[in-house]
Amino acid sequence: MSERPILMFDSGIGGLTVLREARVLMPGRRFVYVADDAGFPYGAWEETALRARIVELFGRLIAEHDPEIAVIACNTASTLVMPDLRAAYPATPFVGTVPAIKPAAERTWSGLVSVLATPGTVKRQYTRDLIHAWASKCHVRLVGSDRLAGLAESYMREGAVDEEAVRAEIAPCFVERDGKRTDIIVLACTHYPFLVNRMRKTAPWPVDWLDPAEAIARRALTLLDGNDMAVRSTAAIPDDVAVFTSGNPDYATRRLMQGFGLSTV
Repeated sequence: MSERPILMFDSGIGGLTVLREARVLMPGRRFVYVADDAGFPYGAWEETALRARIVELFGRLIAEHDPEIAVIACNTASTLVMPDLRAAYPATPFVGTVPAIKPAAERTWSGLVSVLATPGTVKRQYTRDLIHAWASKCHVRLVGSDRLAGLAESYMREGAVDEEAVRAEIAPCFVERDGKRTDIIVLACTHYPFLVNRMRKTAPWPVDWLDPAEAIARRALTLLDGNDMAVRSTAAIPDDVAVFTSGNPDYATRRLMQGFGLSTV
């Protein structure tokens, strides 16, 4: 088994939802979790500048950590920069995160599906191409939320969230048409599963909230050398770590990372 780590990258804490699933599938692997908190939130960035930032940042991350694979646990970054990363660093396998539109189209009974995402993911042509390829027989509503990622960050650090704000952000996802209702909502941001209990509580009717974290982790597992489930020797391999691009996460964020078994550096 390789001792090179799996690098898990997100704009903030959202990728922890993927890390949680990856650890279940890959207990023998070491993880380096990178939060680009200096760049958060990505939705506020101009595309060219954000693309250049992430590509340049990965040059440093790969040189420092020498990962076996890199998982981009962020829909906004994945739909924007994956081709650039693969071209710039061909020796590193990359796993991206894209909206789970295909499985949503396969599971819906009503044919009414909503994709809840950041504004950046909503406006990408990549997202519309997924709908055209896999959900052309469905009515798919794209809902861009400016606030949910930040609400999830605050909730995970502070333990409380404004439920009325959550209600307002998810309300456009619920569609009634020809006597049918939305029955599946794709969580197209890795931050959002942290708020799914609040979403269920404030939703006008029950739906299936589709979280892609397990599918991302399974895809990463298929790319690993050996693809094994061995439990690592704690004496031989260093602890999992969290890296922050700001270099100065607040106390609540450090405590959160420690709760996920990550040493902060």
